Amino acid sequence: MNFKTTRTPNEFLVVPAKPLETPPESSALPVPTPGVANRADATPLEDAVTALGGSAAALKADGPIPSSDGGLVNYASRYGRDPAVRDSLSEEDAAYRKRNQGRILERVFSVNRYFDAYDGQSLDQQTENERLRALGVPTSSAPPVALKPD
Repeated sequence: MNFKTTRTPNEFLVVPAKPLETPPESSALPVPTPGVANRADATPLEDAVTALGGSAAALKADGPIPSSDGGLVNYASRYGRDPAVRDSLSEEDAAYRKRNQGRILERVFSVNRYFDAYDGQSLDQQTENERLRALGVPTSSAPPVALKPD
C-alpha cells in the first residue's frame, strides 16, 4: 500500500460549523481565553462525536475511568500497569522505525514502508483462529477465508 498524500484531513469537512454571529457592539465581546470554550463552539468535542454518529453522553466520565469500564480495566491490569506506557512505547517505536526506514530510493520517492516494517509483528487472524480451535479454545465466529477460484 502506498499513501502518496502528506496532507491532513480537512477538519471543516468533518466537524459541523455553527453560524458566525456578529455582536451588536464589539465591546460586548469577552476577553479571549486560549484553551477555554468560546461562544461559537461551547462543546466542540461533543458536537464532533454527535456529527459522527456517536453519543456525546459517553464522553462524560465519572472520574479518570468511567464506572462502566472499571471491571474491564481492573481485569486488564491485574498483573500491574505502567502509567508511562505511552511514552515508552513511543520511544521504542521511534527507534524501531529508525532501524527500519527503508532503502535510499524508497525514501527519495516517498514509498510508504509502514506495512513492510511492521509485517513481522502483524497477526494472521485466520492462522491464529485455527491454532486456537485446534487447542480446543472456544473462539467467536470468524468470517471464512475468501474462496479462491478453481
